[in-house]
Amino acid sequence: MKNILVLFPKDWDREELDQPRYRGRYAFHYEGFDLFRFPENARLMTFDVRRYIDKLVKKYRGRIDGVLSNNEHFGALIAAVVAQRLGLPGTDPAVIIAAQHKYYARCLQQKIVPEATPRFSVFPYKVASAAATGLPFPFYVKPVKATFSVLARRVDDFAQLQSHLRFNALETLILHKLVTPFNDLMTRYTPFSIDAHHLIAEEILDGVQVNVDGFMHNGKITLLGIVDEVMYPGTQAFLRFEYPSRLPPDVLARMKALTEKLFNGIDYGYGFFNVELIYQPQTGSIRIVEINPRMASQIVNLYRRVDGYDPYELLISLALGDAPAVTFGAGVFGAAASFVFRRFDGREVTRVPGQAQLASVRERYPDARLMLYLKRGASLAREMKWLGSYRYAVLNLGGASAEDLHQRYDDIRRSLAFE
Repeated sequence: MKNILVLFPKDWDREELDQPRYRGRYAFHYEGFDLFRFPENARLMTFDVRRYIDKLVKKYRGRIDGVLSNNEHFGALIAAVVAQRLGLPGTDPAVIIAAQHKYYARCLQQKIVPEATPRFSVFPYKVASAAATGLPFPFYVKPVKATFSVLARRVDDFAQLQSHLRFNALETLILHKLVTPFNDLMTRYTPFSIDAHHLIAEEILDGVQVNVDGFMHNGKITLLGIVDEVMYPGTQAFLRFEYPSRLPPDVLARMKALTEKLFNGIDYGYGFFNVELIYQPQTGSIRIVEINPRMASQIVNLYRRVDGYDPYELLISLALGDAPAVTFGAGVFGAAASFVFRRFDGREVTRVPGQAQLASVRERYPDARLMLYLKRGASLAREMKWLGSYRYAVLNLGGASAEDLHQRYDDIRRSLAFE
C-alpha cells in the first residue's frame, strides 16, 4: 500500500479519494485547513508557512511515497516544497510561484506567446493616481496572488478603483495574512521583487471562455480536454462548466497548440495544470485569462463521466513518479457539467433541500454530486464585497447528450427546491 500526503484537501478531493476504488491500494494522510470555513480558517491568523513546512517534513520523512494538493492558495506551492525537500516527485517550487504570481506569469506569457497575452500592468494596493495604474480605464483588476477570483472585477475609473480597494481593519489584516505565506516562499525560491501586496491591471477581454486541463510528466505534455466556462449573463461569475466544449474543432485545435507552446515554454516539466482561455468569434483571437499549476478539482470529474478514466488516478500516479496512462471516449455519458448555484443579492439562503429530497435525487440520479456552501453573517458579506456574488451549491452531473444533461439538471433543480 502506498502512502500519499494530501495537503489542504478540498471537498471534491475528499469526495473522490474516499471512494472504495482506492481502499487497500492507498492510504491518504490529510493535512491543512479550509480557508473558507470557520473555525478552521482562524488558523490563518497564526500561520507560519516555513515552520509549517518544517513540521511536515519532519513528520512524514520516510513515511510517505508521494505528496499532492489541488489547493490553489496554499496547497500546491507547499506540496511542491515538501516534495522537493523529501526527494519525492513534484513540480519545481519556483515554477509554481511564477505561474501563480499573475504579473510574472503575464511576463512569461508575453515572451512565449505574445499574440495571446493581453496588455497588463502592475501597481500596489495604495496606488497614488490613475496614471500610476499603468493602463487606461476601463480595465480588469485583480490581486497578483488570489484565489476564487477574490477582488477581481472590472473598474471603469479611478474613483471606482479606490472604492473597490477600501478595506476596514479586519479586512486589511485578512488580506495581509492571506498573502504572507506566498511572499515568504517567493523570497526563498525566486529572485522576484514585486510581492503579493500588488494588483495587476489587464485589458478587458470578451468572448467564449474555456478551461484547458492537462499534465506534464518529465517534460511530456498530455492534454485531457477543453471545458466551456459559461457565465451568468452580464457578469464574470461562473454559471456552469460544460464538457465537451461546443467550440468548432479548428478553434479547439488552436487552443491545444497554444497550451502546449505555453507550458513547454515555461519549463513546467511536471504536474497537473489548467489554463483559462477566451476566444473572440468576431476576430478569431485566442487570449490567455490565467494559468493555474494544479488540478481543477471541481471539474475534472466531468472527464470521468464522458471519457471513462479517473483523473485522480492520474494525479496519484504523478505524485508517485509514474507515467499516467489515459484513454478517451470510454465514459457512460455523452456530456457532463458542473452547475453553480449563486446569489447576487447578498441574502442568505434560508430554504435548503432536506434529507428526503437529497435521497430522492441520489436514487434517481446516482452519478449526481451536490456540494453545499451555505454562508451566514460576516463571511457572506465579505464574499459579496470581494466577489460581487456568492455560490451556495454546486451540482456535477452527466447526460446522454447536452440536451439530456440540461433536462436532468432542470429536474434536479426543481427537486432540490432551493429558495
